Amino acid sequence: MDETLAPANIAIIAITVYFSVKGFSSSAFLNRYLFSTRDILEDRQYYRILTSGALHADWVHLLFNVFSLYSFGSAIELLFGRVTFLATYLAGIIGGNILALILHRKETYRALGASGGVCGVIFACIFLIPGTSVQMFFIPVPIPANVYAVLFMLISYFGIRTQIGNIGHDAHLGGAIIGLLTTTAFHPSIVPQNPVLYPAIIVLAISLMILLYRRSF
Repeated sequence: MDETLAPANIAIIAITVYFSVKGFSSSAFLNRYLFSTRDILEDRQYYRILTSGALHADWVHLLFNVFSLYSFGSAIELLFGRVTFLATYLAGIIGGNILALILHRKETYRALGASGGVCGVIFACIFLIPGTSVQMFFIPVPIPANVYAVLFMLISYFGIRTQIGNIGHDAHLGGAIIGLLTTTAFHPSIVPQNPVLYPAIIVLAISLMILLYRRSF
């Protein structure tokens, strides 16, 4: 077996590409599996919380998430095992969509994409692999992990508040935090290894979520 490959990550990517491409050509298929507050809350179609993570709006959306997942997910799986990777990724999708469900429970809201899981995996990398930096397509230099983590939290919060762009900032924020907490359950040593950044991110996350929850009433 090629030890440079991450089979669980590749399987997730293959499933995501298959579902996404099928959704591109079939609106009925897309509407059956995407995230929808009405269908989840009124019709109890809870499977949408997970299946929406395998769908994407277009090729750019799909390729951006697949590239990010391949880069960061492979590192997690190869260094820390497929169980940690799969648990973090799936928890990120579920956690991100549950936060979106809570915040948008009073409105008709539809969404799709693997961003919650991807953000969970990125945050896992930040805390599991010291010295990690994050390279963004539109920024020419790598961003130090600690700076990225704080900026990500703040940008997600203001993105939710302002609803600028067609971006699921709530899924990003929920996915990152739930993914991080899942990673902590498997590798609690990341807490003492990051004695300043870890509590700072947790306190910031709790504060932002309280503000968002209060605002949703």
